[in-house]
Amino acid sequence: MATITGNGFQAMVRHWLNTPAYGYLGSDYGQDVKSLLQLAQTSGAPDAFLAKLRDDVPALQVLPSGALNLYAVASAPDRLDLMVEVAGQAIQVTGA
Repeated sequence: MATITGNGFQAMVRHWLNTPAYGYLGSDYGQDVKSLLQLAQTSGAPDAFLAKLRDDVPALQVLPSGALNLYAVASAPDRLDLMVEVAGQAIQVTGA
């Protein structure tokens, strides 16, 4: 039986983060992080972002509920960097 390691999960998430939404013909696989930045965090958009990630990368569904997180880090002077945490390892969202 094959085992997916933490590095494997991270590679899958990095691929998803680097693929624009609808980047594959006939599929909505991928993400549109710029639209996420335009919405209030209380709108539920971060939860929808993670739900789409879990839908697009079904292997993530085996992780416990707290193993996949999205958070923002303020950086000078007026920038907001997004991070996706997968099993305790942070991945910076590029292109935001």
